[in-house]
Amino acid sequence: MNILISGAGIAGPSLALRLAGDGHAVTVVEKAPCLRTGGQAVDFKGAVHRTVLERMGILDDVLARQTGGADQTVVDATGTPLVTIPGEFTGGDVEIRRGDLAAILYERTRNACEYVFGDSITSLTDTGSGVHVTFERSAPRTFDLVVGADGIHSNVRRLAFGPERDYVHHLGHHYALATLADLAGTGAGLMYNEPGRMVALGGPKAQSFFVFASGELTYDRYDAEQQKKLVIDAYRGGGWRVPEVLAAVPAATDFFLDSLSRVDVDDYAKGRVVLLGDAAYGNTLGGFGSGLAVVGAYVLAGELRRAGHDAAFRRYTELMRGYAKVAKKGSAGPFLAPRTKRGIRMRNWVFKRAVLFGAMMKMTDRFATDIELPDYST
Repeated sequence: MNILISGAGIAGPSLALRLAGDGHAVTVVEKAPCLRTGGQAVDFKGAVHRTVLERMGILDDVLARQTGGADQTVVDATGTPLVTIPGEFTGGDVEIRRGDLAAILYERTRNACEYVFGDSITSLTDTGSGVHVTFERSAPRTFDLVVGADGIHSNVRRLAFGPERDYVHHLGHHYALATLADLAGTGAGLMYNEPGRMVALGGPKAQSFFVFASGELTYDRYDAEQQKKLVIDAYRGGGWRVPEVLAAVPAATDFFLDSLSRVDVDDYAKGRVVLLGDAAYGNTLGGFGSGLAVVGAYVLAGELRRAGHDAAFRRYTELMRGYAKVAKKGSAGPFLAPRTKRGIRMRNWVFKRAVLFGAMMKMTDRFATDIELPDYST
Protein backbone atom coordinates (compact mmCIF):
# COMPACT_ATOMS: atom_id res chain seq x y z
CA MET A 1 0.00 0.00 0.00
CA ASN A 2 0.88 3.65 -0.32
CA ILE A 3 0.91 4.97 3.27
CA LEU A 4 1.38 8.50 4.63
CA ILE A 5 2.73 8.97 8.16
CA SER A 6 2.53 12.40 9.80
CA GLY A 7 5.34 12.90 12.31
CA ALA A 8 9.07 12.11 12.20
CA GLY A 9 9.61 11.69 15.93
CA ILE A 10 9.75 8.20 17.44
CA ALA A 11 6.39 6.59 16.64
CA GLY A 12 6.28 7.55 12.94
CA PRO A 13 9.74 6.31 11.89
CA SER A 14 9.31 3.19 14.05
CA LEU A 15 6.22 2.36 12.02
CA ALA A 16 7.93 3.37 8.76
CA LEU A 17 10.75 0.91 9.49
CA ARG A 18 8.32 -1.99 9.84
CA LEU A 19 6.05 -1.00 6.94
CA ALA A 20 8.90 -0.44 4.49
CA GLY A 21 10.30 -3.83 5.44
CA ASP A 22 6.96 -5.35 4.41
CA GLY A 23 7.12 -3.69 0.98
CA HIS A 24 4.75 -0.75 1.50
CA ALA A 25 5.52 2.62 -0.08
CA VAL A 26 5.88 4.98 2.89
CA THR A 27 5.93 8.78 2.97
CA VAL A 28 6.71 10.62 6.22
CA VAL A 29 5.72 14.29 6.44
CA GLU A 30 7.14 16.44 9.24
CA LYS A 31 6.33 20.06 10.02
CA ALA A 32 9.83 20.79 11.34
CA PRO A 33 12.35 21.82 8.67
CA CYS A 34 14.74 19.00 9.57
CA LEU A 35 15.13 16.04 11.88
CA ARG A 36 14.80 17.18 15.45
CA THR A 37 17.87 16.45 17.54
CA GLY A 38 18.28 17.10 21.25
CA GLY A 39 15.32 16.89 23.56
CA GLN A 40 15.04 14.96 26.78
CA ALA A 41 16.16 11.41 27.40
CA VAL A 42 13.60 8.66 26.87
CA ASP A 43 13.70 5.16 28.27
CA PHE A 44 12.58 1.59 27.78
CA LYS A 45 11.61 -0.88 30.49
CA GLY A 46 11.33 -4.64 30.61
CA ALA A 47 11.31 -7.60 28.27
CA VAL A 48 8.49 -6.37 26.01
CA HIS A 49 10.27 -3.15 25.06
CA ARG A 50 13.58 -4.94 24.57
CA THR A 51 11.93 -7.62 22.40
CA VAL A 52 10.31 -5.03 20.15
CA LEU A 53 13.57 -3.10 19.73
CA GLU A 54 15.30 -6.37 18.88
CA ARG A 55 12.65 -7.37 16.32
CA MET A 56 12.91 -3.90 14.79
CA GLY A 57 16.63 -4.52 14.38
CA ILE A 58 17.74 -1.45 16.34
CA LEU A 59 18.47 -2.83 19.81
CA ASP A 60 22.24 -2.90 19.34
CA ASP A 61 22.24 0.68 18.01
CA VAL A 62 20.15 1.85 20.96
CA LEU A 63 22.40 0.10 23.46
CA ALA A 64 25.48 1.62 21.82
CA ARG A 65 24.09 5.14 22.29
CA GLN A 66 22.39 4.77 25.65
CA THR A 67 23.15 7.38 28.28
CA GLY A 68 23.60 4.86 31.07
CA GLY A 69 21.15 6.72 33.30
CA ALA A 70 22.13 8.93 36.22
CA ASP A 71 21.07 9.48 39.80
CA GLN A 72 19.44 12.78 40.65
CA THR A 73 20.05 14.58 43.94
CA VAL A 74 17.22 16.61 45.45
CA VAL A 75 18.59 19.67 47.25
CA ASP A 76 17.18 22.39 49.48
CA ALA A 77 17.54 26.14 48.98
CA THR A 78 21.08 26.08 50.41
CA GLY A 79 22.14 23.29 48.06
CA THR A 80 22.20 20.69 50.84
CA PRO A 81 21.34 17.19 49.55
CA LEU A 82 18.03 15.83 50.83
CA VAL A 83 17.57 12.55 48.97
CA THR A 84 18.79 10.72 45.86
CA ILE A 85 16.42 9.56 43.13
CA PRO A 86 18.14 6.51 41.60
CA GLY A 87 18.90 6.44 37.89
CA GLU A 88 17.14 3.09 37.60
CA PHE A 89 13.87 4.87 38.45
CA THR A 90 14.25 7.81 36.07
CA GLY A 91 16.04 5.96 33.26
CA GLY A 92 14.40 2.55 33.06
CA ASP A 93 16.46 -0.36 31.76
CA VAL A 94 17.75 1.53 28.72
CA GLU A 95 17.89 5.32 28.47
CA ILE A 96 18.74 7.21 25.29
CA ARG A 97 18.46 10.81 24.16
CA ARG A 98 15.32 11.33 22.13
CA GLY A 99 17.30 12.93 19.33
CA ASP A 100 19.71 9.98 19.19
CA LEU A 101 16.82 7.53 18.93
CA ALA A 102 15.21 9.63 16.20
CA ALA A 103 18.51 9.67 14.30
CA ILE A 104 18.83 5.86 14.51
CA LEU A 105 15.33 5.40 13.12
CA TYR A 106 15.87 7.99 10.40
CA GLU A 107 19.12 6.39 9.26
CA ARG A 108 17.37 3.03 9.04
CA THR A 109 14.46 4.39 6.97
CA ARG A 110 15.61 7.36 4.91
CA ASN A 111 16.59 5.27 1.87
CA ALA A 112 13.49 3.08 2.00
CA CYS A 113 10.96 5.85 2.67
CA GLU A 114 10.20 9.33 1.36
CA TYR A 115 10.70 12.07 3.96
CA VAL A 116 9.11 15.47 3.44
CA PHE A 117 10.32 18.04 5.97
CA GLY A 118 8.96 21.53 6.46
CA ASP A 119 5.43 20.62 5.41
CA SER A 120 2.13 19.76 7.05
CA ILE A 121 -1.24 18.25 6.16
CA THR A 122 -4.08 20.75 5.65
CA SER A 123 -6.99 18.44 4.82
CA LEU A 124 -7.94 14.76 4.75
CA THR A 125 -10.77 13.40 2.62
CA ASP A 126 -11.56 9.70 2.99
CA THR A 127 -12.99 8.64 -0.37
CA GLY A 128 -13.65 5.06 0.68
CA SER A 129 -10.95 3.73 -1.61
CA GLY A 130 -8.22 6.06 -0.31
CA VAL A 131 -7.48 9.32 1.48
CA HIS A 132 -7.06 12.51 -0.54
CA VAL A 133 -4.53 14.71 1.24
CA THR A 134 -3.66 18.36 0.76
CA PHE A 135 -0.52 19.97 2.18
CA GLU A 136 0.72 23.44 3.09
CA ARG A 137 3.44 23.30 0.44
CA SER A 138 3.35 20.05 -1.51
CA ALA A 139 0.91 19.12 -4.25
CA PRO A 140 -2.19 17.10 -3.23
CA ARG A 141 -1.82 13.32 -3.22
CA THR A 142 -3.94 10.26 -2.51
CA PHE A 143 -2.83 7.51 -0.13
CA ASP A 144 -4.29 4.15 0.82
CA LEU A 145 -3.86 4.92 4.54
CA VAL A 146 -2.87 7.88 6.71
CA VAL A 147 -1.23 7.53 10.13
CA GLY A 148 -1.21 10.32 12.69
CA ALA A 149 2.02 9.90 14.66
CA ASP A 150 2.29 13.61 15.31
CA GLY A 151 2.13 13.86 19.08
CA ILE A 152 -0.34 14.99 21.70
CA HIS A 153 -1.28 18.05 19.64
CA SER A 154 -1.89 15.84 16.60
CA ASN A 155 -2.87 17.64 13.42
CA VAL A 156 -4.16 14.39 11.89
CA ARG A 157 -6.39 13.74 14.90
CA ARG A 158 -7.81 17.25 14.66
CA LEU A 159 -8.55 16.91 10.94
CA ALA A 160 -9.98 13.37 11.02
CA PHE A 161 -11.47 13.00 14.51
CA GLY A 162 -12.33 16.50 15.72
CA PRO A 163 -10.99 19.42 17.79
CA GLU A 164 -8.19 18.89 20.29
CA ARG A 165 -10.35 19.92 23.25
CA ASP A 166 -12.46 16.77 22.75
CA TYR A 167 -9.47 14.47 23.25
CA VAL A 168 -6.73 16.27 25.19
CA HIS A 169 -7.15 16.99 28.90
CA HIS A 170 -4.90 19.34 30.85
CA LEU A 171 -3.42 17.78 34.01
CA GLY A 172 -2.58 20.93 35.95
CA HIS A 173 1.13 21.38 35.18
CA HIS A 174 3.45 22.57 32.41
CA TYR A 175 7.03 21.63 31.67
CA ALA A 176 9.92 23.17 29.77
CA LEU A 177 13.28 21.95 28.46
CA ALA A 178 16.18 24.19 27.56
CA THR A 179 19.89 24.23 26.83
CA LEU A 180 21.36 27.04 28.91
CA ALA A 181 24.86 27.84 27.68
CA ASP A 182 25.81 29.84 30.79
CA LEU A 183 25.06 26.82 32.98
CA ALA A 184 26.93 24.19 30.97
CA GLY A 185 28.92 21.71 33.00
CA THR A 186 26.67 21.74 36.04
CA GLY A 187 27.83 18.24 36.90
CA ALA A 188 25.66 15.61 38.54
CA GLY A 189 21.89 16.00 38.29
CA LEU A 190 20.45 18.41 40.83
CA MET A 191 16.76 18.94 41.48
CA TYR A 192 15.15 21.70 43.54
CA ASN A 193 11.53 22.08 44.60
CA GLU A 194 9.30 24.79 45.94
CA PRO A 195 5.53 24.29 46.22
CA GLY A 196 4.24 23.91 42.67
CA ARG A 197 7.67 24.41 41.08
CA MET A 198 10.62 22.19 40.17
CA VAL A 199 13.84 22.98 38.37
CA ALA A 200 16.53 20.41 37.55
CA LEU A 201 20.01 21.04 36.22
CA GLY A 202 22.38 18.57 34.60
CA GLY A 203 19.89 15.79 35.19
CA PRO A 204 19.10 12.62 33.29
CA LYS A 205 16.32 14.04 31.16
CA ALA A 206 17.70 17.38 29.96
CA GLN A 207 20.39 19.97 30.66
CA SER A 208 17.70 22.10 32.30
CA PHE A 209 14.23 20.89 33.10
CA PHE A 210 11.28 22.81 34.56
CA VAL A 211 7.91 21.58 35.83
CA PHE A 212 5.41 23.98 37.37
CA ALA A 213 1.78 23.90 38.46
CA SER A 214 -0.48 26.02 36.30
CA GLY A 215 -3.89 26.21 34.73
CA GLU A 216 -4.05 25.99 30.96
CA LEU A 217 -1.84 28.62 29.33
CA THR A 218 -2.57 30.23 26.00
CA TYR A 219 0.50 30.73 23.83
CA ASP A 220 1.93 30.15 20.37
CA ARG A 221 3.56 26.70 20.37
CA TYR A 222 6.02 27.91 17.73
CA ASP A 223 7.03 31.15 19.53
CA ALA A 224 9.96 30.28 21.79
CA GLU A 225 10.35 33.86 23.05
CA GLN A 226 6.77 33.93 24.30
CA GLN A 227 7.30 30.57 25.98
CA LYS A 228 10.49 31.74 27.68
CA LYS A 229 8.62 34.68 29.19
CA LEU A 230 5.97 32.36 30.60
CA VAL A 231 8.63 30.25 32.33
CA ILE A 232 10.44 33.30 33.69
CA ASP A 233 7.17 34.65 35.10
CA ALA A 234 6.30 31.27 36.64
CA TYR A 235 9.61 31.09 38.55
CA ARG A 236 10.02 34.68 39.76
CA GLY A 237 11.07 34.89 43.40
CA GLY A 238 12.46 31.38 43.47
CA GLY A 239 15.28 30.35 45.75
CA TRP A 240 18.42 28.22 45.29
CA ARG A 241 19.94 28.90 41.83
CA VAL A 242 16.63 29.90 40.25
CA PRO A 243 17.65 33.59 39.68
CA GLU A 244 20.80 32.40 37.89
CA VAL A 245 18.77 30.01 35.77
CA LEU A 246 16.18 32.65 34.84
CA ALA A 247 18.93 35.05 33.79
CA ALA A 248 20.15 32.42 31.30
CA VAL A 249 16.72 31.55 29.87
CA PRO A 250 16.46 34.41 27.30
CA ALA A 251 19.54 33.11 25.47
CA ALA A 252 18.49 29.46 25.73
CA THR A 253 18.66 27.22 22.69
CA ASP A 254 16.44 24.21 21.99
CA PHE A 255 13.76 25.73 24.22
CA PHE A 256 10.48 23.84 24.45
CA LEU A 257 7.36 24.38 26.57
CA ASP A 258 4.22 22.27 26.75
CA SER A 259 1.45 21.24 29.09
CA LEU A 260 1.23 17.99 30.96
CA SER A 261 -1.83 16.53 29.29
CA ARG A 262 -3.53 13.20 28.70
CA VAL A 263 -5.06 11.97 25.45
CA ASP A 264 -8.32 10.03 25.65
CA VAL A 265 -9.39 8.40 22.38
CA ASP A 266 -11.75 5.41 22.47
CA ASP A 267 -11.11 4.16 18.94
CA TYR A 268 -7.69 4.79 17.43
CA ALA A 269 -8.97 4.54 13.84
CA LYS A 270 -11.55 6.26 11.70
CA GLY A 271 -11.98 4.89 8.20
CA ARG A 272 -8.55 4.81 6.58
CA VAL A 273 -6.94 7.09 9.18
CA VAL A 274 -5.32 5.72 12.33
CA LEU A 275 -3.54 7.28 15.31
CA LEU A 276 -0.27 6.07 16.80
CA GLY A 277 1.80 6.95 19.87
CA ASP A 278 1.04 10.14 21.79
CA ALA A 279 -1.61 11.13 19.26
CA ALA A 280 -3.66 8.15 20.44
CA TYR A 281 -2.56 7.46 24.03
CA GLY A 282 -0.23 10.18 25.24
CA ASN A 283 0.39 11.25 28.84
CA THR A 284 3.12 13.87 29.04
CA LEU A 285 6.13 12.79 31.12
CA GLY A 286 4.18 9.68 32.09
CA GLY A 287 7.29 7.53 31.73
CA PHE A 288 5.94 5.16 29.08
CA GLY A 289 5.66 7.31 25.94
CA SER A 290 8.63 5.87 24.03
CA GLY A 291 7.70 2.30 24.95
CA LEU A 292 4.09 2.78 23.90
CA ALA A 293 5.26 4.34 20.64
CA VAL A 294 7.51 1.48 19.54
CA VAL A 295 5.15 -1.26 20.76
CA GLY A 296 2.23 0.46 19.04
CA ALA A 297 4.20 0.74 15.80
CA TYR A 298 5.15 -2.94 16.02
CA VAL A 299 1.54 -4.03 16.62
CA LEU A 300 0.03 -1.77 13.94
CA ALA A 301 2.49 -2.89 11.26
CA GLY A 302 2.08 -6.51 12.30
CA GLU A 303 -1.70 -6.40 12.11
CA LEU A 304 -1.50 -4.78 8.67
CA ARG A 305 0.70 -7.70 7.63
CA ARG A 306 -2.04 -10.14 8.70
CA ALA A 307 -5.20 -8.44 7.44
CA GLY A 308 -6.78 -5.57 5.54
CA HIS A 309 -6.86 -2.18 7.18
CA ASP A 310 -10.35 -2.48 8.71
CA ALA A 311 -9.56 -5.68 10.61
CA ALA A 312 -5.99 -4.58 11.31
CA PHE A 313 -7.08 -1.28 12.84
CA ARG A 314 -9.67 -3.02 15.04
CA ARG A 315 -7.15 -5.54 16.30
CA TYR A 316 -4.51 -2.84 16.87
CA THR A 317 -7.01 -0.82 18.92
CA GLU A 318 -8.00 -3.87 20.97
CA LEU A 319 -4.42 -4.83 21.78
CA MET A 320 -3.13 -1.34 22.50
CA ARG A 321 -6.13 -0.08 24.47
CA GLY A 322 -5.34 -2.55 27.24
CA TYR A 323 -1.60 -1.95 27.14
CA ALA A 324 -1.95 1.84 26.95
CA LYS A 325 -4.15 2.01 30.05
CA VAL A 326 -1.01 3.05 31.94
CA ALA A 327 -1.27 6.38 30.11
CA LYS A 328 -4.57 7.02 31.88
CA LYS A 329 -3.09 6.58 35.34
CA GLY A 330 -2.50 9.96 36.97
CA SER A 331 0.13 12.50 36.09
CA ALA A 332 3.83 13.09 36.70
CA GLY A 333 3.13 16.69 37.71
CA PRO A 334 2.24 16.11 41.38
CA PHE A 335 5.30 13.86 41.73
CA LEU A 336 7.80 16.22 40.09
CA ALA A 337 6.32 19.48 41.37
CA PRO A 338 4.09 18.86 44.41
CA ARG A 339 1.90 21.84 45.23
CA THR A 340 2.65 21.85 48.98
CA LYS A 341 5.69 21.61 51.25
CA ARG A 342 4.16 18.50 52.77
CA GLY A 343 3.80 16.96 49.32
CA ILE A 344 7.48 17.61 48.62
CA ARG A 345 8.49 16.00 51.93
CA MET A 346 6.31 12.94 51.24
CA ARG A 347 7.78 12.50 47.75
CA ASN A 348 11.31 12.68 49.15
CA TRP A 349 10.41 10.26 51.96
CA VAL A 350 9.42 7.58 49.45
CA PHE A 351 12.98 7.44 48.11
CA LYS A 352 14.36 7.01 51.61
CA ARG A 353 12.31 3.85 52.10
CA ALA A 354 13.67 0.88 50.14
CA VAL A 355 10.42 -1.05 50.48
CA LEU A 356 8.34 1.74 48.92
CA PHE A 357 10.86 2.36 46.18
CA GLY A 358 10.96 -1.36 45.38
CA ALA A 359 7.17 -1.44 45.17
CA MET A 360 7.19 1.44 42.69
CA MET A 361 9.77 -0.30 40.53
CA LYS A 362 7.72 -3.51 40.48
CA MET A 363 4.63 -1.53 39.48
CA THR A 364 6.37 0.14 36.53
CA ASP A 365 7.80 -3.22 35.43
CA ARG A 366 4.30 -4.70 35.47
CA PHE A 367 2.89 -1.88 33.36
CA ALA A 368 5.73 -2.14 30.83
CA THR A 369 5.19 -5.87 30.27
CA ASP A 370 1.39 -5.95 30.42
CA ILE A 371 0.78 -7.20 26.88
CA GLU A 372 0.96 -10.58 25.17
CA LEU A 373 3.23 -9.56 22.34
CA PRO A 374 2.25 -11.24 19.03
CA ASP A 375 4.94 -12.77 16.88
CA TYR A 376 4.19 -11.39 13.39
CA SER A 377 7.00 -13.33 11.71
CA THR A 378 4.66 -16.30 11.21
